[in-house]
Amino acid sequence: TVWDETNSALFPKTCALLTKSKVPLLEAFFAKMPPKTTIKPHSDMCNFVLTCHLGVDVPEGQCDLTVGDETRAWQNGNVMLFDTSILHSAENRADVTRYILMLRVYHPELSAIERSAMQLVFDLLDEPELLSDSEALGEYDQRRRALEKASRGAWGG
Repeated sequence: TVWDETNSALFPKTCALLTKSKVPLLEAFFAKMPPKTTIKPHSDMCNFVLTCHLGVDVPEGQCDLTVGDETRAWQNGNVMLFDTSILHSAENRADVTRYILMLRVYHPELSAIERSAMQLVFDLLDEPELLSDSEALGEYDQRRRALEKASRGAWGG
């Protein structure tokens, strides 16, 4: 939920569109898959987050995503949304690299307070010392909002 300064400056329109959408994002980034590669079946064991792939530069008909027992081809301009707690894999059979915009979003059935609680968990993983600093923990919501606002400055948001 914090905008990376370098990438935000490189992609200000993308950042503005994502912010305008008001989708409860955890992260957003461009992902490439080199030619003739596969991603073996795996699960992230986490069903409170869904993953969204938007085809940006895809050699159509040569790149697939398999989730469970269903396989779909990536297509330029099309979106695929899936639960990464389900075993999934990917393949790029093309001679060129595949690029997508990857978004990780909170599951729509999570309430705002549940999303906030999950954000706190993620922040505590990054800054475990917060748990032993009652003053900083008491100011957590204010600090989180200020951090998010400041990070939007990288792209003018």
